[in-house]
Amino acid sequence: MDLMHATCVEVDGVGVLLRGPSGSGKSDLALRLMNEGARLVSDDQVAIRVAGGHLIAAAPDALDGMIEVRGMGVISVPSVAQVRIELMVDLVPAEDLSRLPEPTHLDIGGIALPLFFMAPFEGSATAKLRLAVRAVRHDIVHNG
Repeated sequence: MDLMHATCVEVDGVGVLLRGPSGSGKSDLALRLMNEGARLVSDDQVAIRVAGGHLIAAAPDALDGMIEVRGMGVISVPSVAQVRIELMVDLVPAEDLSRLPEPTHLDIGGIALPLFFMAPFEGSATAKLRLAVRAVRHDIVHNG
């Protein structure tokens, strides 16, 4: 099992890894998604393993059910024990986003994950992430 500096949430049944440096908005975006019904898997560090041809995410024991909320500290919240990762989101400043990006994937442990780039502090960030989840589920067409 490997540890990744990331936050993982389950959005509409899809495991989503949020990556970015410290202070990039991983926990903030996760908190807003949780307010809309998503469930926390792990915040700040995610334990990842390959099982049955899929990537599985879980919280390290010390972080299980905990999320850091800036200005409030580390808070205990309901969480999911593990989830199959189906989507990777790299958090970047809005000015670094391409208007029409090419679809891309990231290989982790021999498994290709769809990779999207998002600005986490935009007002539409949670809506865009939910669109990415729908694209992964093939509910909508994503042309990049």
